[in-house]
Amino acid sequence: MEAQKSNFPKFLLLWAGELISAVGSGLTSFGLGVYVFQQTGSAGSMALVTLLAFLPTLLLSVPAGVLADRYDRRLLMMLGDGCSALGILYILLCMMRGGAELWQICVGVFVSSTFSSLLEPSYRATVTDLLEKEEYSKASGMVSLAGSARYLISPILAGALLAVSDIKLLLIIDICTFFPTVFAAAFVRKEIAVRPADSRPPFGESLRQGWDTITGNRGIFILVVVSSVMTCFIGCFQMLAEPLILDFADSTTLGIGETVCACGMLVSSLFLGVRGIKRGYVKMVSASLLLAGLTMVGFGIWENIYTICLFGFMFFATLPFANSCLDYLIRTNIPDELQGRAWGVIGFLSQIGYVVAYAVSGAAADVIAAGFQIGVGRGAAAVIMLAGTMLAVTALLLYNIKSVRALEDDRNEK
Repeated sequence: MEAQKSNFPKFLLLWAGELISAVGSGLTSFGLGVYVFQQTGSAGSMALVTLLAFLPTLLLSVPAGVLADRYDRRLLMMLGDGCSALGILYILLCMMRGGAELWQICVGVFVSSTFSSLLEPSYRATVTDLLEKEEYSKASGMVSLAGSARYLISPILAGALLAVSDIKLLLIIDICTFFPTVFAAAFVRKEIAVRPADSRPPFGESLRQGWDTITGNRGIFILVVVSSVMTCFIGCFQMLAEPLILDFADSTTLGIGETVCACGMLVSSLFLGVRGIKRGYVKMVSASLLLAGLTMVGFGIWENIYTICLFGFMFFATLPFANSCLDYLIRTNIPDELQGRAWGVIGFLSQIGYVVAYAVSGAAADVIAAGFQIGVGRGAAAVIMLAGTMLAVTALLLYNIKSVRALEDDRNEK
């Protein structure tokens, strides 16, 4: 019998398009942040733009997942990524006419994010369509690598481009980066069969099925909750790392420190892209989260940029391992025909952690600083260390949960 041909090259093509698109999105995110701050001098205005860029993805992730199971996933990717360029184009046109007002930028990022919300569930479900189970962890590492590109490549590239031009160039580049993703999705759509959709349950029923798929398996539901906890602690880290460093160092040191820390994710993602993970997924996710929590504690102890970079690098290096194992354990225990709507629900629940972090962590740091009469940076460090301790405890509890360990045992038996 002839061996089935691997679809991994097709995944690589799709992944390359997403990598390019992520870099372009990072350019726009960096450039708009600088532009809004220069025009308004308000951190609140920057936060408003960020919030409007984030909310559509959160609120629409569940219905986008249902659409991914009801319609052609590759076509949804093409529509989502292609039409999201319209919002960026609107901002560009406003700037070319003399400058974009804050409300125009908010409209543009909201429109762009609304269409982009179609992309994630369809992309994740397409990975399942393309690859064999043994290739999932390797693919997850590469997906993490593409996602980290906007933090590793985009800020440096955007800073260099802004030194010789202005934000309009960044927006033009971002618009151009949408095309590789659309072309890659079109090629993959042509090469693999479209899933039949003879019977489509009502939209509300599809939403319920996605929720039931997650909550019906106790092990999967616990992992989804852990994912939300992870994003909450990561959000705390992202929000408070800057004031922690700026309390004793300048912005140049901050930029270098952020780049060094983010390189930890790059190294781990490259390793997983080459080697993958073959077994011991529950043990690996628990160990990764435990180490992540301990490094968060180490990150906040000393006002020393070298130790901060060391622990920050180690923290980000653990995340691809944890994400890859969580992805594998969840993906392999969800039926293929329910992947889209399930990942939509998972995306919504996991992203709630960021909302909590954005709403609570900054205020908590200020309260601690005022209560103990210390600098805001030390207050931020206290919140980060507390979050790290809680993450480490979560990791220890996770490994001893039988329903989670059963997810891997069930896969090994098949």
